[in-house]
This record gives sequence, C-alpha cells and structure tokens, in this order.
Amino acid sequence: MSLGSWWLMEHPGFFDRAAPVRLEFLAQKVGAHLGSGADPAALIHDVRTLADAGAGHVTFLDNRKYLGQLAATRATACLVAPAFAARVPEGVGALVMAQPYRGFAAALQLFYPDAMMPKAAMARVGDPPIHPTARIEEGVKIETGAIIGREAQIGRGTTIAGGALIGYRVTIGRGGYVGPGASVTHALIGDRVILHAGVRIGQDGFGFAMGPGGHLKVPQIGRVIIQDDVEIGANTCVDRGALKDTVIGEGTKIDNLVQIGHNVVIGRHCVIVGQVGISGSAELGDFVVMGGQSGTVGHIKVGAGAQIAGASHPKEDVAPGARVGGTPAVPLTEWARQLALLKRLTQREGRSGEG
Repeated sequence: MSLGSWWLMEHPGFFDRAAPVRLEFLAQKVGAHLGSGADPAALIHDVRTLADAGAGHVTFLDNRKYLGQLAATRATACLVAPAFAARVPEGVGALVMAQPYRGFAAALQLFYPDAMMPKAAMARVGDPPIHPTARIEEGVKIETGAIIGREAQIGRGTTIAGGALIGYRVTIGRGGYVGPGASVTHALIGDRVILHAGVRIGQDGFGFAMGPGGHLKVPQIGRVIIQDDVEIGANTCVDRGALKDTVIGEGTKIDNLVQIGHNVVIGRHCVIVGQVGISGSAELGDFVVMGGQSGTVGHIKVGAGAQIAGASHPKEDVAPGARVGGTPAVPLTEWARQLALLKRLTQREGRSGEG
C-alpha cells in the first residue's frame, strides 16, 4: 500500500446515500411547494452546494451573497425563499419555502440518515483494538490503548500514541504522529502530519437550522482534508464539512485550543496562534497569520499573506497582504489611531474629573 499520493486515491466515503426520490416527494418531505415549471417527476439523487450541483441534485439559497452562484447553478432543483423564487434560472425547479435552510437540513436527513450519528471506530463489542480490516503498513508504531477502526489506513513510520482513536475509513499518511487521547474521524491526512494530545479531527460541524419551534440538526456529510507537513496543537478542534470538505493546506502550523469550523479552507503555510476561532465557510489564503484570540466571522475570505492581530476580528473580506487589527478589524494604522484617540479621550476625562 502506498499513501504517498493519498489525495488521488478513490476513497469510498464515510456515509451511505439513500435511493433517489421524485421531486414532488422531496417537496412534501421538506415542507416546500413546487414553483412554476418544476417537474414533479424529476428524480433527485443528492444534495449539493449551488456551485457543485448538477443534474439530479437539489441545492439551496439562504444567503443573498450567493445570488451569483444561483444564477449559474446547474442543479435540477433549488430550495429558495419566496423573495428569490423569480431568480431561479430556467431549467431549475424552484422548491419555495419560508426557511430554505431548514429544507436543506430536512433533505440531508432524508438522503443521509446515518449521518445523524457520528461514526467513530465502527467496531462491534469483542472486536480487537486494531480492527482486522485496517490496513497498517510496516513500521507503524501503535501504543497501548490506541484504537484503530474498521477499514482505517496508516502509512509506515507513523506513531499512534496511547489512547488515540483512528476512526472508520480514516487515512493517515507516512511519518506522522497522533498524540495521546487524540481522535481522528471522517478525515484524510497526508504525510508527516503531527497531531498533538487531545486534538479532535472530523467531528460534526456546528450546523443547526434555527427556528422558534426548535433547532433542526443539519447532517454533516463532508470530510476533513489535512495536507502534508501540517502540525496541530493540543486540544484543537477541526470540524468536518457540511457538504464540502474542511481543508488545511500543506505546511500550516496551528497552535493549541484553536476552533476551526465546518467548510473552512486554510491555505498553505499559514500560522494560527492559540485560541483562534475560524467560523464556518471562511477561507484563508496561503501564508496568512492569525494572532492569539483572534477570529473571523463565517463566509469571508482572508487573502494570501494577510496578518490579523491578536484579539482582532474581521467581519468582512481581508485583502491579500493586508495587516488588520481591532474589532471589527481595520487596517493596523487606523487601529493605532483609534487606540491613541481613545487614550487621549480617557486621559482628558480623568483630568476633568479631578477638578
């Protein structure tokens, strides 16, 4: 077995998909009505994003930021709010409902019912700690108390420390290290990757369709992809993607106690310092630096080479090479002027209070 080009391998996936359904049946299940021109007999096979959807797929629009992707989608059908039903392109059936994100959650539950519960080792009571279906190359060191799940693959020279769990169908490359008490599920990991103690890779992303009647769980059917030479510090969490993958690029270094949300894409050779939080679907270019306790809102892009100061929080896209600070983050020079002005104002107030 060679894992040197693991990203080119055909992976069987982590979740099973249910049989196709007719569009009218799907509409009934999610609580939508068919828009004008929608074919009730059209077969729907899967749920995809606007950008990735094609024939036989249903997608959804819940953020006007993606109206451009709606115009270009090739999906068979799209869940959409009444206000945007007229924007659904010709040839795409509109499934109209007040809360399309809840419809998306219900559609995922229909097509991927087994994704409602996490898959860990997928072993039965009485199975050995190293499952007989696992593929372990020569030279792998597995310490006492580690669990290697069903159909996992581990490359030579990798060490799995005591108490670590390598989940069902997880692939780990060569020359890596998984620290004590770490868990890795729903993930494909490259060569020479270091995961320190207590790291959590591949658990559910925080996906809920909120509503006054309760919060509907959105099944998370994506994966985590960690490329070569990544290092992740103790007790950091990397959630798997919802529909797409969460990706950490080659050579990126991540400190302790970092939270990386679902669908986040981090470029190559980034530096993420302790207690950073990166919200779902944010994208970081190559060589981005994020200082300690900084964070991003979801769905923004941080350009290549940008630097975010400690305890700072951009809420909009950050240009390549920019240096920003503050909450909400602004260019560093502007942030410095804000801090200087605030200092002068407080000193002035202090002097007037003395009189």
